[in-house]
Amino acid sequence: MPDQIPAAANLAIALLGPNLARHPDKTAYICNGEAVSYQQLADRACRFATLLQQNGIAAGDRVLLILPDSPVFVAAFLGAVLHGAVAVPVSTALTADDYRYILQDSGARFLLYSSAVPPAAELASTALTNLVCTETLTGWLDHCPAARLAAAAPEEDELAFMLYTSGSTGKPKGVPHRHRDLLVAARQYAVQVLGMQQDDLIFSASKLFFAYGLGNSLAFPLYTGATAILYPGKPLPDELLHLIAQHRPTLFFCVPTVYAQIILSTAAPELTLPMRLCISAGEGLPGAVLDEWQRLTGLAILDGIGTTELTHIFISNYPDRIRSGSAGQAVPGYRIRLVDDEGNLVQSGTPGHLQVQGDSTAPCYWNLPEKSAATMLPDGFIKTGDVFLEQDGYYYHRGRSDDMLKVGGQWISPVQVEEVLRSHPAVEDCAVAACQIWGLMRPAAHLILTPGCTPDPAFERELRSFMAARLPDYMVPVRYHLVDDLPRTATGKVQRFKLRS
Repeated sequence: MPDQIPAAANLAIALLGPNLARHPDKTAYICNGEAVSYQQLADRACRFATLLQQNGIAAGDRVLLILPDSPVFVAAFLGAVLHGAVAVPVSTALTADDYRYILQDSGARFLLYSSAVPPAAELASTALTNLVCTETLTGWLDHCPAARLAAAAPEEDELAFMLYTSGSTGKPKGVPHRHRDLLVAARQYAVQVLGMQQDDLIFSASKLFFAYGLGNSLAFPLYTGATAILYPGKPLPDELLHLIAQHRPTLFFCVPTVYAQIILSTAAPELTLPMRLCISAGEGLPGAVLDEWQRLTGLAILDGIGTTELTHIFISNYPDRIRSGSAGQAVPGYRIRLVDDEGNLVQSGTPGHLQVQGDSTAPCYWNLPEKSAATMLPDGFIKTGDVFLEQDGYYYHRGRSDDMLKVGGQWISPVQVEEVLRSHPAVEDCAVAACQIWGLMRPAAHLILTPGCTPDPAFERELRSFMAARLPDYMVPVRYHLVDDLPRTATGKVQRFKLRS
């Protein structure tokens, strides 16, 4: 891996070049029985860059990628960046209307999609002429001459890729990133926190079209010269355990919801897993999930928090410093501050709005100057929209700023109430959101009960008593709703705004 992050280097060159010099025949990716070497990956990226050039795509043009996780995804992403275009990977779980919105908002001039994503194929009816299906891509690339891995050095603030947020509170926002942003995340988190090395085998349940997965499965293994497993399908517990047993990864990246699903899916009293590290992000990791995973597997989970705007994780537990219920400590290179509603620093032990400064921060939101000015502050800090509490250098998530409830002049963190609810044996999952009673804001609980639990008429009274014994009166939910599922973003975050009443 490079000793330092180049001041101005094309992202694709920075990720592929050192590996071609060091071990071109080493396997970069394993996917559905196919092993792709670093040399093969670079060759495909170069050919895709040539394809873009042949189709009139210029530097700075956006290239939309609607693809499942695969070596084709990685090659197309790197090829677009190599050409000087801006790669725009988006979720494969969206509707045709969503894709039309993103296509229009991004101004993309080229679309590469998979027929395994039927809504994406509907974009063929748009005015976009540069549209290629992955099933025909091989034939296209066969006509592209092989090219040497080369690209002009980008300007310091030149864009390399753009991601769309999952939209926990509304329409997705385009978040553009520079060439160096993924390199910063790889250096400061993958290397300095996780200790990732070239002999690691990496498996991420989170997909490449998310910031979390893009770091896990693309930037981190290529930056360190490691190997990654790619899985195009849905991250179902049985399939994940099968792939882990088959390939024996050393690092496993996942989200709390899927960790919980794996725990619930197995009847085994214990699981023997090969990983040296398990990592979690995307939403807060409940202490109960961490404890049960450790009991079941003997492995701890490193919880952390990151955002699309900051590229990847900026607060994390460390392998030798894990504190249950905490998102961890600041990742090297990131400055953290907590402020009150007026922007004043809060004291340790007091909840505050989380603001972060780091070299991987997005410069703006795409086509949203007012939102950019309100979020990206003049001193380089960015408003994350999260509320945290700091104690002894560890940060504890207290919910989204928009999710905080003020009852009787006192702030309520939905996360705190949810932690207590989940400790009840009848509650499998839950979410707390605001409700209005006579115009006053009060907490309401939305519950998924454990399988086989049939509540009787006394259930709500018993649950109220359970909560009242563990929380102050103002934090006890006044309403309890039984639901079959909870509205979530594609990354697993609960959309509490959809539960407000």
